[in-house]
This record gives sequence, structure tokens and C-alpha cells, in this order.
Amino acid sequence: MLEEEYQKGHRPVGAQRNLPPLQVPFAYEIRDVAEADLPDIREIYNHYVANSTVTFDESPMTLRQLRAKFAQAQKSHLPFIVAVSPGGHVLGYAYVFPWKAKAAYRFTVENSIYLGPAATGKGLGKALMAELIERSRKAGLKEIVAVIADRGAEASIRLHEQFGFREIGHMGRVGFKFDRWLGTVLMQKSLK
Repeated sequence: MLEEEYQKGHRPVGAQRNLPPLQVPFAYEIRDVAEADLPDIREIYNHYVANSTVTFDESPMTLRQLRAKFAQAQKSHLPFIVAVSPGGHVLGYAYVFPWKAKAAYRFTVENSIYLGPAATGKGLGKALMAELIERSRKAGLKEIVAVIADRGAEASIRLHEQFGFREIGHMGRVGFKFDRWLGTVLMQKSLK
């Protein structure tokens, strides 16, 4: 074969093809939390403790504290769900917890949703919220309250609004983190 014939059928060495980047679908499964998920959940939560004002906690959560919360949610038959990748890695989680300890509040809960940093902006928060609301309804709960930081949590406020939560109040300067005062936005959704 002549060199010219060879060159006609082949691209030069080192030449790049204009291929689109490989798109890997974002896949996950939503299921009940298992005790084996707790270390990953703690890692996600502690990321927000250290790097944001979406939680007013200033000290990392210990595995012992998280196990106690998990046990209380199980004992109370409250939804505590997790989104996991096909490989079993926790991408995010959501749960409801009693709003107040008094018996009269037994049908009212506060919700929490946290996503791993690599799972944000992909619709996972919406999927977890939809599932959490449905499971809360099935559990016989009547009201869900959200307490959201008034700065740095705009995405959370928008997510709650998309699911019919309405703002019911605002408390200013009730938290102090990262050398600044923070308030909270209170939102509520009735489960009919």
C-alpha cells in the first residue's frame, strides 16, 4: 500500500475527533434509610455544618447522635429516606422529625433534606421532597413545617414553594454562625 492511500483512510496521529463529552445518566434509587447508610449521611450533614448556614449547628454531628435520631425516627414510624447511586453510595437523604415534644403536636413534623455536594442541581431534591411528602401522608401526619435559614438557603426556599409550602413567618437574628447573625424563614404545608 502506498503512503498516500494509507493517509486517505486514516486521521493523522494525535488528531482529536470532535466527539461530544460522555454523558452518564444520573441514576438513583430512593429507599428507607438503613443503619449502614448513617456514616455517609453524617458525612453529608457535616459538610453543611462546616461550610454553610443551612444548618445552625456549629459542631460536627457524631455517629452516636445520628444513630439516636435514626432510632427515634424508627420508633415513631416517621419517614427517613435516602437516595443511593447504583453503586450504593448515599447521594442525599430526607426525613421528618417531631415538631415539638408535646403530645398535642403529634401530627406536625419538621422536614430536613440534604444532598451530597455532587448531587445538587440534578432534580434529586425534588424527588426526595415528593417521596417524603407522600410517605408523611401515608404515616398519618397532617402538617409539615420547614425552618430555613434566611440567607444562603434560597434554593431550599424555592424547593419548598414548588411543593406548596407557604411562608408563615420570619424570625430575625435568632442564630449566630460564621461571625454573623442569621434569621429563619418558617414555611408550612398541610397534608390533605
